[in-house]
Amino acid sequence: MSGPDSDDDRTFKDLNVVGMLHQFWEQKQVKGMVMETDNRVVYESIPSPGLPYICYVTLPGGSCFGNFKYCYSKAEARRDAARIALMNSTFNELPCRRITPEFISRSVKEAVSTTSGNTADVSDPGTSIGAYCLMLELNTGKTMLEFQEIMTVFQLLHWNGSLKAFREMRCSRQDVIHYYSQQRLDERTRSHMALDWLQKEQQSPGLLSQELQLAVKELGEARRTGRELRFYKEKKEILSLALSHANAEDLESYHSEEMSWREETEFEYYTQEGHCLEGSMTDPSEHCQFHSQESDRESLA
Repeated sequence: MSGPDSDDDRTFKDLNVVGMLHQFWEQKQVKGMVMETDNRVVYESIPSPGLPYICYVTLPGGSCFGNFKYCYSKAEARRDAARIALMNSTFNELPCRRITPEFISRSVKEAVSTTSGNTADVSDPGTSIGAYCLMLELNTGKTMLEFQEIMTVFQLLHWNGSLKAFREMRCSRQDVIHYYSQQRLDERTRSHMALDWLQKEQQSPGLLSQELQLAVKELGEARRTGRELRFYKEKKEILSLALSHANAEDLESYHSEEMSWREETEFEYYTQEGHCLEGSMTDPSEHCQFHSQESDRESLA
């Protein structure tokens, strides 16, 4: 651990990494590489009665990072979170971090070699390998951070049980991928997922508290290893939202409002499509690991 007056801490003060991170994304906006609605770098300091202090920084587009070090002040935690985010932001600009046909070919071959799939599955989006290849192809030209932002949606759908529900509704993998590749995580999506967890809580009282404790633990572990955190942070926030509405008085009105939205959006869309789904959709996070684990180690070296 570094003390509050360590050489490293003074170095980061001198570098002004918070300002450097802001300038980095401001330049991308000037070049038209960031959507106007996504141009903010947002910091979130976690309330704490004492040490250590924790801060998260969310980048334009949604990628999230947290402080890596044991921090003795809110300012130190903010600087360290900015340092991790800046390292990953600059690393993400390298040509090797952009999805190209060559990158897709290498990634699919690696996926085949580490799973039970085979090369014949690549052209079939009804298989795990084919679905992974399709997702990469749909995101050709994007960086790995941009791809991870999309993959987070599918990770949450898998974790939440929605992919299983789509399979039971006989939705094809291809339709699910095409539809959700265009969707963004917003408050209504989070509320929808929170409702699903409220229903699970009704069936298994105490489940929400257990899942929230696990999510907090996973978020902390991921932060301390310098990983991209949005999936873990979204899980925690969705479960916290569900738990805040878990008492019987709130549940009825919350359920009515969210079911109205559910019937108007993707559930209606998929029942109208009516395609068959072959097999089960595997956890997309399994394939994310082919890229994220190695890149985390390199960017934090």
